[in-house]
Amino acid sequence: MRVFAKFTASELRLFLREPMQVFWVLLFPSILVIILGCVPAFREPNPDIGGARVIDLYVAIAIILTLATLGLQSAPLVLATYRERGILRRLATTPARPTTLLGAQLVMSLLGAIASAVIVLVLARVIFDVPLPRQGFGFAVAFLLTAGATFTIGLFIAALASSGKAANTIGTLVLFPAMFFAGLWLPREVFPGLLKTIADFTPLGAGERAVQEAMSGQWPSWVSLTVLVAYMLVFGVAAARTFRWE
Repeated sequence: MRVFAKFTASELRLFLREPMQVFWVLLFPSILVIILGCVPAFREPNPDIGGARVIDLYVAIAIILTLATLGLQSAPLVLATYRERGILRRLATTPARPTTLLGAQLVMSLLGAIASAVIVLVLARVIFDVPLPRQGFGFAVAFLLTAGATFTIGLFIAALASSGKAANTIGTLVLFPAMFFAGLWLPREVFPGLLKTIADFTPLGAGERAVQEAMSGQWPSWVSLTVLVAYMLVFGVAAARTFRWE
């Protein structure tokens, strides 16, 4: 356990030494919410989205964006780079197994996502009076399942990629369409019927719906939670069978 804690602390220090990662994970989601909140129309109730405000919707989207950045871009890049440099192979010859490093990387990513989500929620509450999640337990469940789905997809990307650069490229190619279905460019709530149905069965679309519902006080849809668990199981098994330590 002490070895795992030391690995996690080391991964956290390495993360904080990368200014661009810190910006995209910890700062950019909050900056996005602040910029959008400065648009007067986005702070007014909108009848097209059931009387909600656009800024209310973008708080959940910003939280999903953090998970996507960490799970689909950052984690695959780091793990594939470790393998490319032979770090995982050398670890296999020591009492500290490569799985310890992999677990530490995932825990560090989850801690980063939680920190970013807290910053987004607090700033949105203080500046734009966006309510905190009204269904707290449901929000935690939706957040953790979305994290699980994105991180297992990221592990699968790391398993397929031949290098850190390739993992980053694949992760970026997956990130943008996935975030489209999560509503980054247009909130999922205004999607036409068929597109909204498709989004509900994508990992980030299901995650955004579940988080959004929990924030509004509802228990997350069982369809969304089932979709997230399915992604987690399928990509988790696929990553476990294909991941190469060297």
